Amino acid sequence: MTHMRGAPALCDSMSRSSKILLTILGLCLAATLLIWIKAGTVLVQLFIALALAYLLNPLVRRLEQRGLNRLTSVLLVFVLALVGLSGILVLFTLAIKSELANVQVNIPDYVQRLYDLIPQQVKATLQIDTPERLTQQLNNLSATLKASAFDIAKPLAHWLQQAVTSTVGLILDLLGYLIIPVYLFYLLTDMPLLTAWLKELPPPRFRDQLGQLFGEIDRVLSGFVRGQLVVCAILALLYSVGLWLIDIDLAVAIGTLAGAAFIIPYVGTILGIVLSLLMALLKFHDLLHPLLCLGWFGLVQTLEGTVITPKVVGDTVGLHPLIAIVALLIGGQLLGIGGMLLAIPTAAILKVLAGHLLTYYRTSAFYQGT
Repeated sequence: MTHMRGAPALCDSMSRSSKILLTILGLCLAATLLIWIKAGTVLVQLFIALALAYLLNPLVRRLEQRGLNRLTSVLLVFVLALVGLSGILVLFTLAIKSELANVQVNIPDYVQRLYDLIPQQVKATLQIDTPERLTQQLNNLSATLKASAFDIAKPLAHWLQQAVTSTVGLILDLLGYLIIPVYLFYLLTDMPLLTAWLKELPPPRFRDQLGQLFGEIDRVLSGFVRGQLVVCAILALLYSVGLWLIDIDLAVAIGTLAGAAFIIPYVGTILGIVLSLLMALLKFHDLLHPLLCLGWFGLVQTLEGTVITPKVVGDTVGLHPLIAIVALLIGGQLLGIGGMLLAIPTAAILKVLAGHLLTYYRTSAFYQGT
């Protein structure tokens, strides 16, 4: 009887604890939503810093394992990242400068190719009976756009002036992005404390299961994010080299842009194909070079799907292409470009959670009929 009387009391205690926990979670979600509405830029800046810290933390840990303390490891990683980024920017700037010089020399040829592609009826309508007339019309259009841009810029500048004088919000937003390295430094320095705090949040009886779950999510995310960055770099190199061999102007710019945009799967490939075909049509009056561009992008995309991604990323994510496309479309509809960036990692996390829920369901008394 005593046991029977104690059971309702235990249930009531657990019910009260659950209500308190749900209340705390609800308050946290409400506070996050309020901050997002009132100061969403700050959360975006913190998210960027947290993502960078997540990427760089393994390198910091590796330096710690070699005998360096945490602060020295973080500073060394900062220096290495800054030197590497500066070197890449210098090389990219020099390459683009050389390509833009070639483009400027070839502008008359581009005009001639564009003139040949325009149908005769359109030429008569626009009064461009010669390539020189087309050049003149393009120059007039450029001058009109510049004048319009100046007219548009005047009210925009006035609005910015009012915004700056009436509120410090714009200044705070700009400063927020400038101090992302500060956020990153403190996150990297205190990452062990943050990780330990998060591990102690769940009740002890759930820590093993949640530790296994979060460990699998960490493996999937780290494998995808770091692997995807390496894949983007490889694709940028392959695209640039191939377009340079085909003699496409702005080969490095188009290849690098297509490779970087591949951080959103399929987007970089489509962008690279469109830009390379446009440059091929402007420079060469044939079908061979556009077909060579299509063939090169098709070959690289095949290598990406069969060799590069499986070797670099592995099967840590393992999303079906149809699921990946649907996730990208949903993310784009909900949050635009940011949603597309987060679509694949979010889908990967949901896949891990669904796998654990499916395992729990198949071992449940309901499924087994016991």
